[in-house]
Amino acid sequence: MVAFAILIFLFLGSVEGFSTKNQRCTYDVTKLCKPALATAVFSTVSFLLGAVTSVVSGFLGMKIATYANARTTLEARKGVGKAFIIAFRSGAVMGFLLAANGLLVLYIAINLFKLYYGDDWEGLFEAITGYGLGGSSMALFGRVGGGIYTKAADVGADLVGKVERNIPEDDPRNPAVIADNVGDNVGDIAGMGSDLFGSYAESSCAALVVASISSFGINHDLTAMLYPLLISSAGILVCLLTTLFATDFFEVKAVKEIEPALKKQLIISTILMTAGIAIVSWIALPSSFTIFNFGVQKEVKSWQLFLCVAVGLWAGLIIGFVTEYFTSNAYSPVQDVADSCRTGAATNVIFGLALGYKSVIIPIFAIAISIFVSFSFAAMYGIAVAALGMLSTIATGLAIDAYGPISDNAGGIAEMAGMSHTIRERTDALDAAGNTTAAIGKGFAIGSAALVSLALFGAFVSRAKISTVDVLTPKVFIGLIVGAMLPYWFSAMTMKSVGSAALKMVEEVRRQFNTIPGLMEGTTKPDYATCVKISTDASIKEMIPPGALVMLTPLIVGIFFGVETLSGVLAGSLVSGVQIAISASNTGGAWDNAKKYIEAGASEHARSLGPKGSDPHKAAVIGDTVGDPLKDTSGPSLNILIKLMAVESLVFAPFFATHGGLLFKIF
Repeated sequence: MVAFAILIFLFLGSVEGFSTKNQRCTYDVTKLCKPALATAVFSTVSFLLGAVTSVVSGFLGMKIATYANARTTLEARKGVGKAFIIAFRSGAVMGFLLAANGLLVLYIAINLFKLYYGDDWEGLFEAITGYGLGGSSMALFGRVGGGIYTKAADVGADLVGKVERNIPEDDPRNPAVIADNVGDNVGDIAGMGSDLFGSYAESSCAALVVASISSFGINHDLTAMLYPLLISSAGILVCLLTTLFATDFFEVKAVKEIEPALKKQLIISTILMTAGIAIVSWIALPSSFTIFNFGVQKEVKSWQLFLCVAVGLWAGLIIGFVTEYFTSNAYSPVQDVADSCRTGAATNVIFGLALGYKSVIIPIFAIAISIFVSFSFAAMYGIAVAALGMLSTIATGLAIDAYGPISDNAGGIAEMAGMSHTIRERTDALDAAGNTTAAIGKGFAIGSAALVSLALFGAFVSRAKISTVDVLTPKVFIGLIVGAMLPYWFSAMTMKSVGSAALKMVEEVRRQFNTIPGLMEGTTKPDYATCVKISTDASIKEMIPPGALVMLTPLIVGIFFGVETLSGVLAGSLVSGVQIAISASNTGGAWDNAKKYIEAGASEHARSLGPKGSDPHKAAVIGDTVGDPLKDTSGPSLNILIKLMAVESLVFAPFFATHGGLLFKIF
C-alpha cells in the first residue's frame, strides 16, 4: 500500500497540465512545482484514506461478527426468531458502520482539500479519485486473500471430514473446523464489506469528477455538486427505517418466515429509497443543468437524473431476485441440480454449470437497460449515479449478506459445543436462508461493479482526452482482446491458489486422522493451529500474483501502449468479467444449496435423495466443494478486477496521456 502511494505521488507530481493549477509543471520529479506537488500529495492522501477506511471497516465488521456468532447460538435456545434478530441486527451494524464511515471520511476529505483548491472543483475531485483506488486496492486483497483462506479450510474440512470420514459438518474432531469458521469471517465479512465499500467509493468519485465539469460545477452550486453524497446519505436513513420492519414491526416466529423476511428488506428499502431519491433530487438539483459528455454539451432535467438513479436502484432489485431464483433451494433450478446427484457427481457438475450460464441472461439485460436509460438521459454522469442508486441501500444489502456467515458460524459453535440437535436445526435454517442472501449480495456487488466500471471508464476517456474509442482501430482492438482474456487469467490464478492450499489442508487433516490416537473417538483434540497456519500462509502468499496482475496491467499497458490500447483493455475486461463473475457465483451458490436441500430433507423429494452420507449426498458435497472457490473466491473477486483497473487508469490518466505509448512512439 505504501509503495503504491509513493508511485501515485511520483507519477502525478510529474505530469504537465494535470489540472488548471499546474499547467506549467515540467516532467522532472526533482523540480516539482508547488501545484503539481500539491496535487500529488492530495491524491496520495486520498489513496491512503480510502485504503485505511476499507481496512478499518473490514476489521470492525469482523469484530462485530465474532461477538455475534456466539450470541446467535445462545439465542437459538429461545427459538429461531430470537436467533434471527441477533444475527440480522449484527449484520445491520456492520452495514451502517461501513456506509457511514465511507460517507463521513469522503465528506471530510472534500472539505479539507477545498481549503487549498477553493472553487477549482475539477482539480479537487481529480485528487479525490485516489479515495476509490485506495478502497478497491484493499478490497482486492481482502476478497482474494479472504477467499483463499476460507475455501482452503472449507474444502479440506469437507473432503476429508464429511466425505471420507463421514462425520458431521463443523464436528470438533475435524482439524480444519476452526480455520473454516475463521475463514467465514475473513472472506464473507471483511472481503464482502471491502468489496462494496470499494464500489461505493469508486462510484462516488466517478460521479463527482463528471459533476465538477457540469454547469452546477462551473456555477459553484455546492448542494448540487454533492448530489452523489446526498443519495448515499438518504440511503442510510432509508435503510435504518427498513431494518425496523425485520426486527421490530414484524417478528419472525417460524423457519419458513426467515427468507421472506429478508426478501422484504430488499423490497421495502427499494420502494422507500425511490421516494428518498425523488425528495433529494427535488431539493438539491436545479430544474435543468448542463452535462459535458466527451466535449459535447447535454441539457439534463432534474427528473431525468432522478430516473437515472431509480433505474439503477430497481435494476439491483431485479438482479437480487434473479439471483435468489437460481440459488435458493425453494425453486426448481436448485432442486433440479439436487436431483441430478442421483447419478453421481459428474451430472451434478454438469447441471450446476448449465444453471450458472443460464443465470447470466436476465442480470445482463437489467444492466444493459439501466446503462441505456441512464446514458440517454444524462450521459456518463447518469451511469455514475445509476451505480450509486444500486448501492444506495448498501447498509441493508450488507445486513442481509453479513447475516449469512454469522448464522453459519453460529451453527458451527453449536456443533463444537455439543449443544442439542434442536439448536443445530435452528441455526441450519438460518444458514440456509443466509446462503441465498449471500448470493444476492454477490449479485448486487457484481451488478454495481459493471455500472461503476463503465462510469469510471467514461471518466478515464474524458480525462485522458480521447476523442472516440474505435474498436476497429488496431490499438484499441488488441487491448479489447487482451482485456477480455484477463478475467480468465485471474480466475485461473485464484482457482489454482485455492486448489493448492486445499491440497495441503487435505493432506494435513488426513495426517492427523491417521496419526493422532483417539481423534475419531473424540478422546483427543486435533491440532487446530496447524490448519489455521496453512490457511493463513496460503492466503498471504497466493494473493500476490493475482493482485500484481490487476495492479500492474493498467500501468504496463498505459506506459508502453498508451491510452487507446488501455481503453480497449478496460472495455474487454468489463464485458467478459461481469458475465464470468455472475456465472461463477450462481453456480457455486446453487451447488451449496443443493447440498443443503438434501441434508435438510424438508420435502419428500429431498428425503428420497438423503440422508447424509448417501451416494446422492456425497455427490452433492463434491459439487459444493468444486463450487466453493467459484462463489467465494474467483467470482466475487472479478468485480474488483474490473473496478480496480478502471479507477487506477482514471487516477493515472494524465500521466498516460502525456507520457504513455512508449512502444508506439519508438516503432
